[in-house]
Amino acid sequence: MAALDRWERRLATIAHVIPYFVLTVTTVMYSIFTVHSAGERWITYGVVAFGFVWMAWWFTLHPAWHSRVELMAVFVGGMVLFYSVLGMREHWFGAVSYAVYVYASECLRGRWMFFVVALTAMLATLSLFGGYPPPDAEPAFWLLLLVFVVVACTFTFVGHVTTEQARRRKELLEENEGLHAQLLVQAHEAGVQDERHRLACEIHDTLAQGLAGIITQLSAASPADWERRVLVSVELARENLAEARRSVHALRPPALDSAALPEALDEVASGWSTVYGVPVSVTLTGAVRVMHPEVEVALLRTAQEALTNVAKHASASRVGLTLSYMEDVVTLDVRDDGVGFDLGLPSSGFGLSAMRHRVHRLSGALFVESEPGAGTAISARVPA
Repeated sequence: MAALDRWERRLATIAHVIPYFVLTVTTVMYSIFTVHSAGERWITYGVVAFGFVWMAWWFTLHPAWHSRVELMAVFVGGMVLFYSVLGMREHWFGAVSYAVYVYASECLRGRWMFFVVALTAMLATLSLFGGYPPPDAEPAFWLLLLVFVVVACTFTFVGHVTTEQARRRKELLEENEGLHAQLLVQAHEAGVQDERHRLACEIHDTLAQGLAGIITQLSAASPADWERRVLVSVELARENLAEARRSVHALRPPALDSAALPEALDEVASGWSTVYGVPVSVTLTGAVRVMHPEVEVALLRTAQEALTNVAKHASASRVGLTLSYMEDVVTLDVRDDGVGFDLGLPSSGFGLSAMRHRVHRLSGALFVESEPGAGTAISARVPA
């Protein structure tokens, strides 16, 4: 959008310089190639000076007037009158018609725009012939008049349509950017709810069950086996403490605070491998580029959740993470050589559904491939 705005400003600047350029060049040519007297020349120079002042005052120095139809009608009418006087004085000024075409296309709309363009084309033809021609030159005059009017109106129409299409495309782009920002806000809000839901399920699946196990062990302790049950309870407490720390850590990915997504994935994979003793390889393909924080958080969370599932269920001997930057999407693949599972059976865990919700929230897709004894592959694909 910024690049498009820059090009529009440049083109607008060029279009606004054309009238001054044409009037300056034709004045120089008039000064060099005509043999008018000094008095006639000063009258022509006075008309030219009036044209410069008229364009500067009504258009260049008061851009706020461009949207006021009545003022622009006066301005364009003055330009037509100025051109008719100047063009009839000397045919060298016939090219000044381009200035009138530019202003008519920018300041007028509908029938008035084409009327002024056609009138200007007629004046340009009269300037070329030095006025209405004698009878023997009338066929050529009318033929050129027809050509000038058709060409001028055609180019004006094409320019008008092109400008309108560009304006509508810009409005659509701005509308899409607004909708995208709104969707990201909604995605953030939905993400907060998803995180709460995920933590609630994890607390139920891990901490609550662990505490229940501790209570069961201590309640069942007897003089004969209390030492064993206390040791089991201590081990359960340690496991639950680790789960609690992991859940708190999952509220915010600190790895993304000081590193890009690939480095954050390396950090997460290295830490996970150290804890669980399973080697993890991280592969990067494509050109790394900065993405919206929501996208990076979603992919990092997906990797963390997938590794957690591997630790809980896979009994894998190695894990591979692949981050792929493509033209309009980014994919994250997590593969392990563990025991796998049957996709047709219902799952009691929350990991896969949490990953799927997180990716779908960003208009992405999550694919899972697995079968007993053949490992598991999880692929998350989100728009970049």
